[in-house]
Amino acid sequence: MIVCASMECFPDLPKDEVAGALVDLEYTAIELPVHASGVSWAAPGGIAANLEEAVEAFRDTKRLNISALSFDTEGSEAAPGSDAYYEQFTALCKLAKALRIVPIVVPAAEQGTPFNEEIDRLRELVKIASLEGVLVAMKTSLGCMSEDPDTAAVLCDNVKGLGVCLDPSCYIAGPWQGKDFAKIVPYTYHVHVRDSTTSKYHVRVGQGELDYGKLISQLEAAKYKGALSVHMPPLEDLDHKAEMRKMRLLLESLL
Repeated sequence: MIVCASMECFPDLPKDEVAGALVDLEYTAIELPVHASGVSWAAPGGIAANLEEAVEAFRDTKRLNISALSFDTEGSEAAPGSDAYYEQFTALCKLAKALRIVPIVVPAAEQGTPFNEEIDRLRELVKIASLEGVLVAMKTSLGCMSEDPDTAAVLCDNVKGLGVCLDPSCYIAGPWQGKDFAKIVPYTYHVHVRDSTTSKYHVRVGQGELDYGKLISQLEAAKYKGALSVHMPPLEDLDHKAEMRKMRLLLESLL
């Protein structure tokens, strides 16, 4: 396992300064979002328009290894399940193959989405990804079908090759808080970490309830060899870079 950090940890920095900030904090790897809105290294539609140019742009990471990409078209016309959505995902998979990146994190459908509709979407994503040697990691997120570990496991069981981007905070602060998520650990392709409590999704490092040692032991037992990706935006009145450094040191001390 390695420790990395998501670009989304620095929403207020210009894109070309994020990698340098992580190098200064002695991170060696980065997770890059490819989102239609919010913090993003590139827009999903732009990759499809010029793949070769995108490959070069994604290599400009100050020698940081890219541990994963995340894909989200929310806020664009490429609605999940549409032709444009799959075209943009296909282009991203080709980019991932060129850069030798294995996991792509995708959001799970919102609660209330018909189960079969979500199965069809995920199967198509996995089918596309498999052609390029890429793995699809469905993120466990609040407000989504994956917020219940039982449902996340059923989705993985029904979509051969699907895995999860395990975010333990979802099961600490969410409606299923305290529920054992051990059953989805074997499906883990990527991991997001931050400190959380039952009442707050994100708190200062060291003040939360995530048992890092137990999490790492569970991942090791499942032979997980991917990244532990720090995924925490700044907290008000705290030195964010100090928090980022503290989290890196904490995780590295346990590996």
